[in-house]
Amino acid sequence: MKTYTTTNIRNIVLMGHGSSGKTTLAEAMLFLSKGIDRFGNITDGNTTCDFDPEEIRRKFSINTSLAPIEWKNNKLNILDTPGYFDFAGEVKCASRAAEIGLILLSAKNGVEVGTEKSWDYAEEVNISRAFFVTKLEEENADFFKVCQELQDKFGSKVLPFQFPIMEDNQFKGIVDVVTKKAYMIQNKTTTVVDIPAQYLAKADELREPIMEAVAETDEELMEKYFEGEHFTDEEIVRGLIQGIEDDAIFPIYCGSSIQLAGVDILMDSLISFFPSPAAYKVHAVKAGTGDQIELNPSSDEKFAGLVFKTMVDAFVGKISLIKVCSGELKSDMIVFNSRTTDTEKISNPFILKGKKQEQCEKAVAGDIVAVAKLTNTQTNDTLSLQTYAVELKKIDFPNPSISLAVEPLAKGDEDKIGAGLNKLRDEDPTFRVENNPETKQLLVSGLGEQHIDVITSKLKSKYSVSVKLTDPRIPYRETIKKKLEAEGKHKKQSGGHGQYGHVKMVFEPNDVEDLVFEEKIFGGSVPKNYIPAVEKGLRECVVKGVLAGYPMVRLKATLVDGSYHDVDSSEMAFKIAASLAYKKLIDASPVLLEPIMSCEVMIPDSYMGDIIGDMNKRRGRILGMNPAEKGYQKVIAEVPHAEMFKYATDLRSITQGRGSFTMKLERYEEMPANMAEKVVAAAKRESEEE
Repeated sequence: MKTYTTTNIRNIVLMGHGSSGKTTLAEAMLFLSKGIDRFGNITDGNTTCDFDPEEIRRKFSINTSLAPIEWKNNKLNILDTPGYFDFAGEVKCASRAAEIGLILLSAKNGVEVGTEKSWDYAEEVNISRAFFVTKLEEENADFFKVCQELQDKFGSKVLPFQFPIMEDNQFKGIVDVVTKKAYMIQNKTTTVVDIPAQYLAKADELREPIMEAVAETDEELMEKYFEGEHFTDEEIVRGLIQGIEDDAIFPIYCGSSIQLAGVDILMDSLISFFPSPAAYKVHAVKAGTGDQIELNPSSDEKFAGLVFKTMVDAFVGKISLIKVCSGELKSDMIVFNSRTTDTEKISNPFILKGKKQEQCEKAVAGDIVAVAKLTNTQTNDTLSLQTYAVELKKIDFPNPSISLAVEPLAKGDEDKIGAGLNKLRDEDPTFRVENNPETKQLLVSGLGEQHIDVITSKLKSKYSVSVKLTDPRIPYRETIKKKLEAEGKHKKQSGGHGQYGHVKMVFEPNDVEDLVFEEKIFGGSVPKNYIPAVEKGLRECVVKGVLAGYPMVRLKATLVDGSYHDVDSSEMAFKIAASLAYKKLIDASPVLLEPIMSCEVMIPDSYMGDIIGDMNKRRGRILGMNPAEKGYQKVIAEVPHAEMFKYATDLRSITQGRGSFTMKLERYEEMPANMAEKVVAAAKRESEEE
């Protein structure tokens, strides 16, 4: 593939709800441009973009894939993204590398949750947006219904640039309102014709708001419009370019990827009307100083690029996908990583087309390129020249919302699991791995159950280690409710030196989480040199409570009396004596404390009643409701941690994927007695099994 100039590059992220046709459109674009010689399909598992074994097996996209296309002396970098919410991080990273967001919709299903989320992702990174209504060949396809839904949802700036020709409910062609041409489709072949007479009125009707939008981009054009003059083709193109770049126009295109209908027209439009990387200034900060600077997206600038995605290839190793934001990236260059402050050598950059690699001489500003074996570089790192070190804006990845415990199916696989998960984390910044020292579990956190399931499947296929997933243990706490005087005496005589330690303690509830230790010894009944051993013994004990073995908190212990032996007493003996006194806390009305989480739930207004009802079922307390943007409400609640394990899945189900939440530990409070009994019983059974 030859090197293209910045102005001849278009970076396009394909977005949309699951099964809206993104991968099939990418395949159609590749086929029409002769980038591939066989049109693959998802059912057979032979598309260019869905090449991962997990994607082939599951028959949907999991990763962002790159498909560069050469079309009429331009390069279109197509970024095919997953549509399922569990893989939103992939959409986020692809959006950051693009200037154009092409949102796909099924002509049958219309606006779905994924459509709305795609719009939000594109808006977040401020890229141009357009819609492609596909699957017009399917039964019950209704283009104009979809257009109305889009305008109702996203406003009057959403304008159909095309509409389908339907005969006896069969998709036969496309009317292009802008060019005033019609395209008849037969046997995957397109013929350009005049607009059929019966469609002229509709074409004029749809063209009028487009011309009005063109007029609003320029005062001279506005004047011309009001005087009733027609725009020249050049003026229309200029106005559309400006309107799309300014987010004043969001075009709707249509077609059928399976029939290759409308795909060539779409690619022509992306080149003619949509911005190249040259249209956007690159915002950065100077490394070390934090000073705000602007870089020109030009090959004449100093090099700066963002690693927006990392892949791990079984043969090549780690592959970094880099969006060149300014300057040029060439082989043998030494680049500076602003995060690590290390340098890396660029060796043999290449272009990725799905999983296929093609060496390239260089990558210019605005282009996307792959580099292998960058030792200390990861996703979200900025690479630049050391003499002009900068840091580009990072990708804002979503936080994990669900955690599950990972257990090996075979003994001795723990190390393999840890190593495999860490390698997978290089590819996917949206999941986390944590060893919980308290519960002694390895926790994997992700964006949903399906996300974690994919991670464990990859663990098996790539690193040959099988695991099972279980609910995490709750980190309960214990405390006491009443004051108790307790005595601990350790006396052992077995010939020679004996052991002797004797303490009298007063235990009582306290407001402080950690153990509070005091001594009120009079008369030297316990020598001062043994008092630290008493405290140490208690601190070792509070790690395990007397009720179910959970850490003891909010406890005050006062050493009030005791006795010792001149010969047989020792620090160890007093530690043991303290532990014996501690065990008597079973008589101090011990109770179980459960973690209470502070939750903020973002939901559309219409789901408020359902969410409140669901929170009540989870023993939650609603603390407040505050209006948010775009018809959303923020519900603030406190909920026991034990009730929130599968909340991400349930919230998605209740709100059809529109809801989101954040959660953090607020405090611990006493657990209801009937529920505490079950936890204590389970803890005892587990202890017996061990």
